Amino acid sequence: TGTHRGAQSTFREMQALSHECSVVCIPKTIENDIPLIDKSFGFDTACTEAAKAINSAYVEATTNANCIGLVKLMGRHCGFIALHATLAARHVDVCLIPEMPVFRDKVLDYVAHVMQKKRYAVIVVAEGCGDTGLYWREEIATHFKKVGLPLSIKYIDPTYMIRSVAANASDNVYCALLAQQAVHAAMAGYSDCTVGKVDERFVTLPIHAITQRSSSRVDIKGRLFERLIMTTGQPTFV
Repeated sequence: TGTHRGAQSTFREMQALSHECSVVCIPKTIENDIPLIDKSFGFDTACTEAAKAINSAYVEATTNANCIGLVKLMGRHCGFIALHATLAARHVDVCLIPEMPVFRDKVLDYVAHVMQKKRYAVIVVAEGCGDTGLYWREEIATHFKKVGLPLSIKYIDPTYMIRSVAANASDNVYCALLAQQAVHAAMAGYSDCTVGKVDERFVTLPIHAITQRSSSRVDIKGRLFERLIMTTGQPTFV
């Protein structure tokens, strides 16, 4: 919601200067954590590219002996990218997101169990879960050495590749529609507002409807999180 707060401040400054200016915001954040809005532009592209990184980790894990493919994805405060990319890739054994109350020892024991059973594993970690992907790489390596299990870890951090990639077709269309909606709002005389999709309908909302709410987070009691657990087969690590 930082962009929306900036737009709101701009509108207030324009009012203070008695300057006629229409300020219309669009939902901009790659992590898709804007409250009320269904989806921010760029999120679909980010998930598509993140799934490619997970697929690469899977190839590495399954073609090397006793190997873990560990992928660190964006998501300091919310795990939407990691969750959606995991659901898209469909061969992740463990996905950790910031919303989960994770106990380290339970994660390490479960990863060891998976490796003893399959001889490979794919792990996805959102950057806000525990610490960083490098933290989990070191913790896993230390634990496996302690219990005497052979291990090779292939660590992948696609953050800047995801941020810099060109938008996919879905996001290109969505951006164009958002731009058109914003222009329509401005030409109709609206200001201090934001446009976006709510329940699959394009709407115009006052900016304070966004800024007065907390950022969206994954509901770990919701259906989407249950799909994650069913897809990976992992416990909740509580």
